[in-house]
Amino acid sequence: MHTRKNQRNLTSAEKRRFVSAVLELKRRGEYEDFVGLHTQYYVADGEGGRRAGHMAPSFLPWHRRFLLDFERALQRVDPAVTVPYWDWTTDNSPASSMWAEDFLGGNGRSSDQQVMTGPFAYQTGNWTIESGVTEDSYLTRNFGRPSSPVRLPSKAELAAALREKVYDAAPWDSTVTVGFRNRIEGWTTGRGEGWRNHNRVHRWVGGHMLGAASPNDPVFWLHHAFIDLIWDRWQRKHPKAGYVPRNKLRAGDPQRGRAISLREPMPPWNVQPSQVLDHRKLYRYA
Repeated sequence: MHTRKNQRNLTSAEKRRFVSAVLELKRRGEYEDFVGLHTQYYVADGEGGRRAGHMAPSFLPWHRRFLLDFERALQRVDPAVTVPYWDWTTDNSPASSMWAEDFLGGNGRSSDQQVMTGPFAYQTGNWTIESGVTEDSYLTRNFGRPSSPVRLPSKAELAAALREKVYDAAPWDSTVTVGFRNRIEGWTTGRGEGWRNHNRVHRWVGGHMLGAASPNDPVFWLHHAFIDLIWDRWQRKHPKAGYVPRNKLRAGDPQRGRAISLREPMPPWNVQPSQVLDHRKLYRYA
């Protein structure tokens, strides 16, 4: 049992150990495996095949297992390290300490969005982007997207997601308008509502946090640790509202074989959502 802490409560030593473990995974070449895995299982509505990581009910359990695998990799480097979380409803400014030189580094420069500060800046020589949406070798960020401003989600918007009484609903994709999963994942119809919660955070950070290769930016892990914590809060708030669909979708349903039900395996681990609904024997949140 270990504890995941709010990043704002980390000691200087805890920050240093987390950063060092991440850099060591990068040095060993293991970090690229996580980027590649996320890219592989980012399957959109319009693509064929099973949707495990996004735009589907398994968004939350898939990322819970993905995050746990990353955390275990860090702990093989340093057993004391855990993944901290970023509460973006509170630490919602570029001036937050998480963007400081001693932790994640800051925003990208205006000319090319290249991150120039902190341990993940390309100029330090320790963080080269191997695969991404562009051919650039350096990490990029574009806080708030000044050309078309976007803000981080508010406490009220997060509270609205937590009030959802059902986990998910048909058609089990990015177009569903009810349910906690898509309210927190954040897909909308595009009719002026804008991106919600999880998706909007990716867009606020910008740069490499956009798209399937978003783990290229280490802030990905802190963001998804908070998403995992939010799911935990929702489960406690609605103890009778479990994961759906509970059963494999019927023959003829266009989402059969695409949306994963409670006891169908999630690739690549052959782990069912039912097996990761409760994390309390593995870790807790402070």
